[in-house]
Amino acid sequence: MVPPTDDLKPVDADVAELRNLLRHQASTVTVVTAPGPPLAGFTATSFSAVSLRPPVVSFCVDTGSSSWPTMAAARHVGVHLLAHDQHQLARTFATSGIDRFAAPTRWQPGPEGVPVLADALAWLLCRVIDRVRVGSHAIVLAEPELLHSAGVGSPLLYHRGRYTGLPAAHVPG
Repeated sequence: MVPPTDDLKPVDADVAELRNLLRHQASTVTVVTAPGPPLAGFTATSFSAVSLRPPVVSFCVDTGSSSWPTMAAARHVGVHLLAHDQHQLARTFATSGIDRFAAPTRWQPGPEGVPVLADALAWLLCRVIDRVRVGSHAIVLAEPELLHSAGVGSPLLYHRGRYTGLPAAHVPG
């Protein structure tokens, strides 16, 4: 094993240190929704592709959250990749104790009754295939059945405890 090149010594991987380290990772911001009653939705930065053959994605949800009972029973969910200018929507779905689907949130019932948010950079309708409880969270594995993409745009990112985006990319013509 090669020793670290800096003078910093490793520290114990407790909750505070792990959270501090993870702040260095930039994550795509998503909102996951599920049909109710009650409707459920939450902001997640844990969305990931698991497999392309067969297509499977994952996200994590806190089993102590108000969204968990609906997510635990949902057969289908919507995963919305937010656009760089959707900071407020991300904050709304990250706030507990409010009706996240009330105005100004714009949404409509989609396939399988899943709430579909307006103006997302992209969304996936997914069939839940498994839930694996690990510590305080559940990893939800789901198979995408329908996809919708705006085709252009930049994603909303979460980095160092705040929302941010990427500069507009020049696409050669």
